[in-house]
Formats: sequence, C-alpha cells, structure tokens
Amino acid sequence: MQKSELAKIIRERRAIKKGYNDKIVTEEVVLELLDDAIWAPNHGMRQPWRFIFVNADQKPSFAKKIASTYPEERQQNREDYLNEPSAILVVIMDEPDIPKQWDENYGAMSAMIQNFWLLAWEKKLGVVWKTNPHIYDPKVKEILGVNANEKIVGFLHMGYFDQLPETKDRISAKAKFSLFKG
Repeated sequence: MQKSELAKIIRERRAIKKGYNDKIVTEEVVLELLDDAIWAPNHGMRQPWRFIFVNADQKPSFAKKIASTYPEERQQNREDYLNEPSAILVVIMDEPDIPKQWDENYGAMSAMIQNFWLLAWEKKLGVVWKTNPHIYDPKVKEILGVNANEKIVGFLHMGYFDQLPETKDRISAKAKFSLFKG
C-alpha cells in the first residue's frame, strides 16, 4: 500500500539535536509554523499555549541567564548546551487547578508541538523538544516571566541541518495492540 505524504513525513521526522548549519531561524518562519500548529485539538477551545522566541541574537544572553540557575560547576556546560541550537522556542501552558483540564491542556500542547515539528520538518527545519531540569526551576520561570498558573512545557531547540540522523525502528502497533474481551 502506498503511504500518503503525511504518513511519510510522520515516519521520516527525527529529533535534530546537533549539527545545525548557519542558516538563520527567523521569527517569521516560526510564526508561520505556529499559525498552523495551533490548529491542534484542544478541549473547550482553551488554546492553552504561549510562546517565547529566542533568536540567534538573543541566544547568548538567554543561555547565560538560564545557565546561571545551575550550580557554578555546571554553568558553562549548560550555557554551551543552550547556545548549540540556532534558535529556541519556549513553550508555555496554562495550568488550570482542575486535574482533568490540566491533562487536556497538556494533551493539546503535545498535539500542537507535534504539528509544529512536522511542519518544521517539511521545511527542513530540525526540532527537538527538550525537557531539561531548568524548565521546572522557579528561577527560570521568573527569568522568563512565566506566571504562577503557567508551566514551561519545554524548550524547542531548532536549527536547519545538512545531515539526517539515523533512523531507529519502532515497535509495531500490533505488538502493543489488544482487543477488549468483556
């Protein structure tokens, strides 16, 4: 059976963690991708997302500030790490007090990030969703102006790339599938 273009993109998409080239990730490209990505399903049309874009010019200052929240002996390592991608998109979620709505919001955020990732892949823009310890640090929330009722879902590291990473196989859906036997 012939795979659709969408199925091919889903299967070909990879996390691009390193090896970014010098092509600039612009605010315009990120906004264009987000304008489509936010069409993700979201319960009650709460649209629980907010974004902070860190471009190439702001990245050194951003990296230094975020790295400063780590113990001194790890700061240079973290600063270097945050300077690797061409740009970073901080993804922030509204955190409702009702657990069901929290779960729905996180599901919507995940769907939106997947949309963004696939749309970026189509443009040969590499993305990786990072959930490093700093996203949970109250000092990082303060640096970024994240409100008390918000959660940093992750930092999307982005950059254009020249070389694809290796493909890793998946366990088939059939191996994880069963029928209810009531």
